[in-house]
Amino acid sequence: MTQASQIAGWIRQLANPDRQKRLDSAMRLYMEGGNLCTPLLKKWIADPEFRSLVLPISLRSTGASESSQASTVVGIAVQLETFQKIREANNSPALASVPPDQDAIEFELHFENHIELDILTTREPGGQGAIAKFLSRFGEGIQQIEIYVRNVDRATEILRSRFDLSPVYPRTRAGAGGTRINFFLTSLPEGSKVLIELVEADPKQL
Repeated sequence: MTQASQIAGWIRQLANPDRQKRLDSAMRLYMEGGNLCTPLLKKWIADPEFRSLVLPISLRSTGASESSQASTVVGIAVQLETFQKIREANNSPALASVPPDQDAIEFELHFENHIELDILTTREPGGQGAIAKFLSRFGEGIQQIEIYVRNVDRATEILRSRFDLSPVYPRTRAGAGGTRINFFLTSLPEGSKVLIELVEADPKQL
């Protein structure tokens, strides 16, 4: 079985009526996303200032114990039908408030052990938006890794000036749920790429 097939199977299991099977699949997806971003994150947090900007899990999860682990969320792009099935199977979590100019409908899933997934689908199937293009090219899968930071403007500038990385947007923009965001499409050692979203949370959510 190919990696893509495994990921597609885990995504389908997020809609399984059995909660344990949903949890097992969420854990596998979260670990897979972590494997994509860990080499990059290790390199970036070697910079003391960037490390100071990365939010630990303890500041993002209500009631979480102290932890130095970075707060990350794995973004999963799915077709609308899959999106609806997953949402229904997980007690219909609230949809995020997404700026109207962005091609996304989304909600978050939270599981034990700080496993967090962002389930996304496109507003316009077959359109030119980022999620629509991803689904057209790759099918359902891990679309992005979200890293929470204290100041997205400063984190973006560090990656630009010290790591020679170009952000997708020239300026920070509004994200879902009152966040501020920017993206980096970065290369991995084996030659593939991963989309990293830097997220500055709404202070009211911390």
